[in-house]
Amino acid sequence: MKRFLFAPVAMFLALSLSWAGLARAQSAEDVVWVQIEAQPSLAEATDRARAYETLLDDVSGFSLGGGWYGIAVGPYRRADAELVLSSYVRDGLVPRDSFIQQSNRFRQQFWPVGANVLDTGVIDPPAGFETETADSETTPEVTTAPLDPAATEGDSTAGEEPAETIAAPAPPEPDETPAEARRSERALSPAERRDLQVALQWAGFYDAAIDGAFGRGTRASMGEWQSANGYDQTGVLTTRQRAALMAQYNAVLDGLGLQMVRDEKAGIEIMMPTTEVAFARYEPPFAHYDASGNIGARVLLISQPGNRDTLYGLYDIMQTLEIVPLDGPRERKRDSFELIGENGSIISQTQVSLENGQIKGFTLIWPAGDEDRRRRVIAEMSKSLTRLPAVLDAAAGNNDAQAIDLVAGLQIRQPKIARSGFFIDSNGAVVTTSEAVASCTRVTLDADTDATVVATDDASGFALLKPESRLAPLAVAEFSNSAPRLQSEISVAG
Repeated sequence: MKRFLFAPVAMFLALSLSWAGLARAQSAEDVVWVQIEAQPSLAEATDRARAYETLLDDVSGFSLGGGWYGIAVGPYRRADAELVLSSYVRDGLVPRDSFIQQSNRFRQQFWPVGANVLDTGVIDPPAGFETETADSETTPEVTTAPLDPAATEGDSTAGEEPAETIAAPAPPEPDETPAEARRSERALSPAERRDLQVALQWAGFYDAAIDGAFGRGTRASMGEWQSANGYDQTGVLTTRQRAALMAQYNAVLDGLGLQMVRDEKAGIEIMMPTTEVAFARYEPPFAHYDASGNIGARVLLISQPGNRDTLYGLYDIMQTLEIVPLDGPRERKRDSFELIGENGSIISQTQVSLENGQIKGFTLIWPAGDEDRRRRVIAEMSKSLTRLPAVLDAAAGNNDAQAIDLVAGLQIRQPKIARSGFFIDSNGAVVTTSEAVASCTRVTLDADTDATVVATDDASGFALLKPESRLAPLAVAEFSNSAPRLQSEISVAG
């Protein structure tokens, strides 16, 4: 009896060990990759991996030995890898000779830099890929046959009117599946892909580079947006969801009438809020588009012939105008400049550049406190500006009426108070009357050089000013060594 009992037990143990070994072997073989390319140099392979990463998820690069470097996506279960391979080949995203590769054929990982995913186990395929079983399943169609009047006749109450039939509401049109969404997403242009990232960033879900590459960061932000807006969190936006996201992003511009405006005389085509501004007049170098709506916005198109000196002169003149408040950043480059001026009432932003002997640009004046819309309008104007061949004629809209406090129809910023003074040292320090600086937020010398009030003496009525940039006066004031003669001429400041 013992002999007969021992033999089955031994056989059972042997079979158990054999099946365990087979399970381990199958598990190792089931961790696979889709190898899509191999290159003979690390530099070429890195460039190709970087390019593939803008189109595909889970891209990695490995040394293959013999001076070759492979690019693959994964690691996946074999069934998932076969699905990914067939889908990518069908959609033309990878070469047709791509194939399934085992992990043990790869050596050191070179992409992404610093990563090591060979021993991390399988991952799920990218969002949008469904297993064959799931794809083959269909929702059963349920129909309800009408009741046989004869079968229910005995249950009816005599003389009862038949119940009114109410048509069921039509079901909503089904949205794309993740796989369909991924296919429609691949048809997006690079600019459209970047626009989606910008919209996700604006909505507060994305804080990485705006590069049009839909990697894990972008996918995560898409999923978070979907969850926040009541959609299934797949990480791949459907066509309908992309439209909803962009509608949210552009809602701030509703009612502004953003349209392309072509000004042939100024030689500029640009997007403008046509509900809020309308053409008024030409006063070179400006084409005035004054407020026509409720918010009080204005636009100036800037157009004149010139060179770099003309550009720099315009940069200086613009800063003397009331439409460019004192506070705000200024930047002048070799062939362009940008001015932002803001106060409690308005924010103005000017962008101007020199190309081929023509100076062109624009100024947007917008009410303070509406920064979200202003930034969006500025972005649209800057992106859409197109230079046409013409340039504004210096005689266009010539108006004989002149005023010393206007430049091309724009008010020059006037000082609150003006007084004279005199230089007292070779660095340009100035003594003037304390009255001139008593309540001023900004002090200038000859309207050009900013100065700081170093000291004041209210008893004597003097104020000492120091220029913020060094000056070189032709002469400085000195005390006379002798008393002036009667009836002689003298010069004083104050």
